[in-house]
Amino acid sequence: MMKSENHYTVERHGCVVCARILDVLTVYAPDGRLVGCTATSPGSHCLTDERRPLAACDSHTAEEVDAAYKRWQSKNDKESDDEQEDD
Repeated sequence: MMKSENHYTVERHGCVVCARILDVLTVYAPDGRLVGCTATSPGSHCLTDERRPLAACDSHTAEEVDAAYKRWQSKNDKESDDEQEDD
């Protein structure tokens, strides 16, 4: 049986810059694809990424968040490549 409605859940994620634990409201489509997210912890916001909900503290500069996001992307792209080589 296929679900026909989006699934809402609150998840905990670490700030992409400093790893502070943040609450994030996430929305997933019936096929499991991330539709969107909103940071619910005060002083935080979500970053746009279609693979996974990511969040950052508002106290970090845009440059810090951008650099941390690029590190995250680089790490996950490498892990994805390693998984494809294993197949």
